[in-house]
Amino acid sequence: MAGTSNYLENKILDHVLTATSYTSPSTLYLALYTSDPGDDNSGTEVSGTNYARVTAAFTVTGNVGTNSGAIEYAAAGNAWGTVTHVGVMDASSSGNLLYHAALTSSKAITTGDIFRIPAGSLTVTMT
Repeated sequence: MAGTSNYLENKILDHVLTATSYTSPSTLYLALYTSDPGDDNSGTEVSGTNYARVTAAFTVTGNVGTNSGAIEYAAAGNAWGTVTHVGVMDASSSGNLLYHAALTSSKAITTGDIFRIPAGSLTVTMT
């Protein structure tokens, strides 16, 4: 993924430099966006019939995390717009953006479409 959110950057700095505790979320969720959320989560998250963030699990090897299973959304009950970005979130609604990235190819979601990311296709890299 291309970016680490301001929220997570601040939590990491506080944790490492001031010994302020940070508890990792027990469950991660993937949000879909129709515009770049940026580091400040100012983009537009998808909304529409049957849209809800879905859980995402990752495995980590070295400095790379990869989704360990397929991530699949329910069939769109109406047009959701064109999905351009994704974000890893710490809650199923509201919450905090942790990581974000643009899709390799944008995807227009129309009624009945199912948005799916195969296992091993979403990576988070720390460099």
